[in-house]
Parts: sequence; structure tokens; C-alpha cells
Amino acid sequence: MTIQQKIQQLREELHQHNHKYYVLDAPIISDFEFDIKLKELQQLEDENPEFFDPNSPTQRVGGEVTKNFETVVHKNRMYSLDNSYSKEDLLDWEKRIQKIIGTTNIEYTCELKYDGASINLTYENGAFVRAVTRGDGFQGDDVTTNIKTILSIPLVLNGDFVTDFEMRGEIILPLDGFEKMNEERIANGEEPYRNPRNTASGSLKLQDSAEVAKRPLDCLLYQVVTDERKYASHFESLQAARNIGFKVPETIALASSIDEVLAFVNAWDTKRHELPYETDGVVIKVNSFQQQDELGYTAKAPRWAIAYKFKAEQVATVLNEITYQVGRTGAITPVANLEPVHLAGTVVKRASLHNADQIEKLDVRVGDTVYVEKGGEIIPKIMGVDLSMRPTDSKPTEYATHCPECATELIRTEGDAKHYCPNEFGCAPQITGKIQHFISRKAMDIDGLGGETVELLYKEGLIQNYADLYELKIEQIIPLERMAEKSAQNMIEGIEKSKEIPFEKVLFALGIRFVGETVAKKLAKHFKSIDNLMTADFETLVSVDEIGDRIAQSILDFSNDLGNIQLINRLKSYGMQLEVSAESLEGQTDKLAGKVFVVSGVFHQMSRNELKKAIEDNGGKVSSSISKKTSYVVAGDNMGPSKLEKAESLGVPIISEQDFIEMIN
Repeated sequence: MTIQQKIQQLREELHQHNHKYYVLDAPIISDFEFDIKLKELQQLEDENPEFFDPNSPTQRVGGEVTKNFETVVHKNRMYSLDNSYSKEDLLDWEKRIQKIIGTTNIEYTCELKYDGASINLTYENGAFVRAVTRGDGFQGDDVTTNIKTILSIPLVLNGDFVTDFEMRGEIILPLDGFEKMNEERIANGEEPYRNPRNTASGSLKLQDSAEVAKRPLDCLLYQVVTDERKYASHFESLQAARNIGFKVPETIALASSIDEVLAFVNAWDTKRHELPYETDGVVIKVNSFQQQDELGYTAKAPRWAIAYKFKAEQVATVLNEITYQVGRTGAITPVANLEPVHLAGTVVKRASLHNADQIEKLDVRVGDTVYVEKGGEIIPKIMGVDLSMRPTDSKPTEYATHCPECATELIRTEGDAKHYCPNEFGCAPQITGKIQHFISRKAMDIDGLGGETVELLYKEGLIQNYADLYELKIEQIIPLERMAEKSAQNMIEGIEKSKEIPFEKVLFALGIRFVGETVAKKLAKHFKSIDNLMTADFETLVSVDEIGDRIAQSILDFSNDLGNIQLINRLKSYGMQLEVSAESLEGQTDKLAGKVFVVSGVFHQMSRNELKKAIEDNGGKVSSSISKKTSYVVAGDNMGPSKLEKAESLGVPIISEQDFIEMIN
């Protein structure tokens, strides 16, 4: 046997032993024997560096230090899930999807919703390539080095599976491992970690992978993402993934009705407390890939999946004071300042009261004993009042009439739930809030500049708006508190680099009210420059797909404000991307302008994503459901029979993949 063959043999053996120990929980050799083989392999690799393999079992021990985690754009967007909290929510969801598909014959999968950090694993030709955090769903951080230390994640696959794919999962910290970590921290006189979820998430961004390797992290996998249609259903694809080495929980179950789904939910609402890890609900998915394709996505979530959240933990505590926060748009949010109380793994001191109507509805008063729970297990909110504990001298809450920051009288427009401070350019939280939004990751993504630094720069009189950032000098920043020369240099470089950010993100960064990420993309694509957008009239704005009266009026208000016009002119002078780049426009046409396409089935020359992009690049719109407005259905293999029937009944032309290619060429 050659040296290379011996190395390969040891690698394969160790991969198998890792799988048996960390995935199957059925080891066949002792830890001592495993360590002997690992040391033998390490020695052979050290002596023969020409046979280096990044996926060798020896690469799992960590030791590599990552100073900056590279931002990576997801090949396939990582959507969030719509939530449900009752049987009625699930029945409404079922009616919606039955209407789109045109059948009641739908099978579901039920999976526990793991409480950890979402991860996307990329595999090519049977080998692990990259791990990226969910981030904002469009892009995340490359944490490959840290993920390799998690021994339940296979680095090399053995067996028949799809060739190139992504595996979605959740990085978790099992409860017993979390408790051991805290025992060690307490013994060392350190503060214990608050909860497993945040600790797991924070572990992924540790710079030293050797430290990550010391933590008992695990990875539970729940979705295969691929253009290959080797498997007909979600359940089948996960079974195949489990068979070749992925840790797919055995708790997944099939259901043929919402009643069966609820039986699963009710069973696990009790049994979940016996699990070795935290879970906060159940994810229900349409099982058939063909039906998933027919249902498609909304702007935020897949239509074919929904999360059912277990009833949140609720505690009682005393409301000490009601204060008011001012957001970047001037919106006022009342905040309940509470007697500190433990809730779902954290200490809660504050909770949202939403608005004046909510305070009046609940009749919440200072001094009350209130019931607090975490909405969606994240943001604490007040659910009610224990009236039996109300003090005898209690007085009804009078909502604030003036801004707590600048004393300007608050306004509330008809139909709006919130009060607003109208002093947009003179109210400190609105000024800093706009700048903080501008620099945020989904917007200008400026490295070296965070919210606290923005507050400091404003306090020192160095910035009054986001355009001022581009006039900052390094010698102005270095004297500031906690600001070293290197930090100042990073900030200036980050600000300079942000000039390369594409127009659609700049447009979102401007903070125009009601213009979120999705709307900004639509506006950038339609108007192609800030000048075209700011000179558009009301009728032109509302003619754009999905732009309603409220958004249109908000854009007009922004565009007609002299202060905003001056800010935009300054941004132009600094070289910001305030129009769609020539590269982005390359290959784009208006050939399909005004046409609405529905894409259904499996294709051979282009992937579904490529096909949809080609439609949009040529001015068309992609819809997930067929209606009278549909211009064409692009039909591939295995097109859903209900869609075919609906297209024929409405007289919608059905074209092939080749017909479409000829249409755009």
C-alpha cells in the first residue's frame, strides 16, 4: 500500500467512525483507538503535505484564526417562515394553498422547529465546500472553518445522492453540553451564558476555530436545495440525505390533513421537554416538490411552508414605569420598564406596549402586575394585567403628548396606530436613527462603523446626516473616546468602499418611509436612477407594479423636500451609485414588458431560477399563480395538472422552455 493509499484509507475510516459516533450514536471503537488513528493520519499528512485535503478529519480540530468573516451572497435565498399560533391559522393557510394548487389532495411533513442558528452548507461532487450563516437571507458570513469543527457534519459523502446541492440546517447547542459549559464558567468565576440559542449563534463568529472545537455544537438538518429533481418529495430527499450521513432528526413525520398536523403539534408540545435540545414549534411543509413549485414564494416566505409556534412561556412582574422611544421615522413606541424577571432563558427588564390603543385596550397602568411573554420567542410583550393586584391609588395611563427627546408636539394621522414626532431634522433619535439605518448591513453595509459610533460622532458634532459621513477625516476620528488609529482607518475605508454599493441598496438606505428592501428593488429596476424616481409624478409611481398610494405619496414627500434634494446632490458629488450600473443593465431588455409569466415544471436548458431571472431581465413579471392577467405559462416536465387545467380553462397560452428561449432571443 502506498503512502497516499494509507492516508486515504485512514481518512475514510475516521469519517465513518465520526458518523457512527456523532450521528448514529453507535460507536464501534473506543475514543482511545480513534485518537491513535487520528494521530497516525496527522503524522502522515505532516510528512507528506502534497496529499493535503481540506476535508480531512484532521482539519476538524480547529486552530485557524479568522479575523474578518467574508460576506457571501446565497445562491438560493434563505427565506423566513410565516408563523401561526392556532388551528384557525393553519386552516386558513391550507385553504390558500388548496386554492392555488386546485386540489385538496395535499400531503404534509411535520418537523420540529429547532432553536439555534440557521446555516447553509454547500456540497460539490460529494465533498463539503462552504458554510454560510443565514444573515439577512440574501447574504451571510462564511464560517466554513468553524463549521468544520462540528463532528456531526459530514465532509465527504459516500453513497448515491445529488451531485451539487445545498443543505440547510440549524446549529444547536444541546442542553447537557450547555450546562457543562456554564458549570466551567461559574467555577472559573465567569458569568454563565444566558441560553443555548444565543451561545450557539455566537460560537459561529468566534475568531479562533480551536475555541469553537471545544464547544459541543451539533447540526440538525432539514432541507436539501438543488436544481436536480432526483426525488419527488421533501420527505424522500431527507431520508436519502440521512442514508448518506447527514444528521436528519428521526422526529419528522408525514400527515395527510391539518388534524394529523395538530396531533403531531399537541404530542410534541409535551414531549419536547424530554428532548436533548431546545425547540419552539413545528414547521409544516407541503411534501410534494411539484406542489411546492406550483405554490412558489411571497416576497418574504415560501407559500408551501408555515411555522406553528408553541404557546410562549408567560411570567408575571411589576410595571415600574412607561417611557417612550423615538424611531428613525419619528414613530413613538411606548416601553414598559419592568421589575427584572427570568423569561425563556433571559432576564427581561423591558417590553413593548406597541401604541396608545394597546395601552387603552389592556388598561395598563404603572404599578400593575402584568403578564409578559416573548412574542415569537424573541421580543417580550405585555399580554394582560392581574387586576386583583392593582394598587388602590392606581390612575389610568395618559399617553405622551410631546416628544420625549425634543419636546415637539406629537401628531397622529387618521388610520395610523402610532403617534409621530414631526421634527424630522431636529430630533436627535431620528437623525441618528436615519444614519444607523443608512450604514446597516442590508443597506450600505459600512464596515468599521456601528450604532454606538454613530451616536458618538453625532454627539461630537461631526455628523448631522448620512451625507456628512463622506466628509469625515481620519484626524477628526482618532481623538474620539475608544477610537484607535486602526479603528479610525477601518471606518474611513468602509465609508469609501460603500460608494460601490449598488443603486437598489442605496435607495433602501435613504430611509424613505414605506420603501423597504423589496420595494427599493422594484423602484430601482423600474426607474433606473434617483433622478427619474424623484421627478416622477403620482400617476407614474402608482403605475409601477405593487406601488400603492401610500408608498407613492411618501416618495413624493421625500422628493419635494429641499433638505432631501440637497442630501441627494451631495451623495452624487461623492460618487455614490445613484443609478443602475451599466453592468446590471447589460443583457436587459423590454421585450417582455407588460407580460406576466407563470413557470411550472422541471426544465433542462435553464434552471427555474435562471428562467425567472431571464423573464425579469427582459421586463416581464413572474407570478406563482395563474389568473386572467397571466400572459404565458412556461411549462416544463411534470407540470402540475391543476395549473395545466386552469391555464386551458382561462385560455392562457402554454409555451415550452424552447419557445421561451426563442421569444427572448
